[in-house]
Amino acid sequence: MDVRVLHIDDCPNWREAGVRTRQALDALGLADASVDFVLIRTEGEAADAAFAGSPTIIVDGSDLFPSEAPTAALACRLYFTEHAVAGLPSQEQIERALLQRAEIAEHPS
Repeated sequence: MDVRVLHIDDCPNWREAGVRTRQALDALGLADASVDFVLIRTEGEAADAAFAGSPTIIVDGSDLFPSEAPTAALACRLYFTEHAVAGLPSQEQIERALLQRAEIAEHPS
């Protein structure tokens, strides 16, 4: 499993997004999966990387929380969490998204 946290330098949430992603992977028994961090420096890099704002969690090449369209803007991203709008998803949201991704992979339409 290829897991990456795409981020911009000024994002205050990318490190915690990585921590939560690591915790979610561990909770799901996926301790062997590594979490890599990718600094997005230019709009060109953002466009090439399926970037949707910082932080964007990519699993096996696609956004774990797909949005309407990627962006080339070097900007922060907002997530709708259980409690409010936040700068990163909760660990529980990451776990659910990973489980849903695994379920789709096991039972494609």
